[in-house]
Amino acid sequence: MELTAGERAELEAVISVGYDRSVASRAQMILEYAAGTGISEIAASSGATRPTVYKWIARYQEGGIAGLDDRKSPGRPRVVTEEERARIIAATRLPPPEFTGLTHWSSHEMARYLKRHEGIDVSHNFISALWRENDLRPRRNGTLKIPEYPGLSAKAAGIAGLYLNPPAGAVALSFGEKTQLQAAERTSPVLPISFGRTGKRTHGYRRHEPANLFAALEALSSQVTSMYIPRKRAAGMLKFMNGISSGYPEEREIHVILDSISTGNGEDAGAWLAAHPNFTFHCMPAGSSWISQTGNWFGIITRQAIRRGSFKPLAELINRMDDFVKHWSPDTEPFEWTAAAGSMLDKVAILDRDYKKLVADSQQ
Repeated sequence: MELTAGERAELEAVISVGYDRSVASRAQMILEYAAGTGISEIAASSGATRPTVYKWIARYQEGGIAGLDDRKSPGRPRVVTEEERARIIAATRLPPPEFTGLTHWSSHEMARYLKRHEGIDVSHNFISALWRENDLRPRRNGTLKIPEYPGLSAKAAGIAGLYLNPPAGAVALSFGEKTQLQAAERTSPVLPISFGRTGKRTHGYRRHEPANLFAALEALSSQVTSMYIPRKRAAGMLKFMNGISSGYPEEREIHVILDSISTGNGEDAGAWLAAHPNFTFHCMPAGSSWISQTGNWFGIITRQAIRRGSFKPLAELINRMDDFVKHWSPDTEPFEWTAAAGSMLDKVAILDRDYKKLVADSQQ
């Protein structure tokens, strides 16, 4: 084979610019063949077979540089009609039929169901692509709670206002309780982190006696005061409040935001408030734990001080949490609100509307 100067320059350009590694390899075959190299040597140097080398030489002789590109596979691709696509999307948005025993669809299960019961023969890959095109994610599942508390909007907005802008000179405290804290002792020692290896802890553990944690978080500073009691009772909560009261002047106005499960709603609490007129209790409505700042703090102490630990007696767990509180308080900063109460309540209203609509549609 003889190449003109233009053909040689074209082949060398394909190799030098890295247009396509496969095409560049084929161009190299042509150049070597034109230089007089044997077919076996070309096959050995390129890692191809002799028939492959013959094929690309013939393709080049037939179509020039364009003949070195891959040709489209022969055959007509399968066509899925618009009606079938619409049916797949509609079936995805509904729960699987009861006789399947499924709680949700996977692409494999959807393909199997459509072929068996609806005569639609498509691959699971096609179903996955169709789901991505329409932003359908049946594998994912979230949780929701529709608040039924009357006057939720006004109550939540008032509590958010106390957090963000308490009355002049007043203190806003978020009070919460974490019940049944378990002192879990791992069955084997916790393995420390090392180079190229994460820390590890065993799944198995022994349970020891539980405790209940009371915590009050000052909204504008995130300073935390805590206390542990063996049982959840109103007397324990009022004892904790006595400790809080002793830390502020009697004339200081204190607003305490109670979570919905707190024990501050009985007759004893009313008598305590009568004896401490500078204190005001604000109860959060049921279903609005998302507004509790102590709830956020309980999550932090669980992740950073409790979950990975191993505690034999309960005292070890209590000492660990005391150390965490002491470490937390000196230089902590207040939690930063990233959304206004109004926008959060708007989302709740939209969720309530959409949920009721979905329930109504599924019952038709």
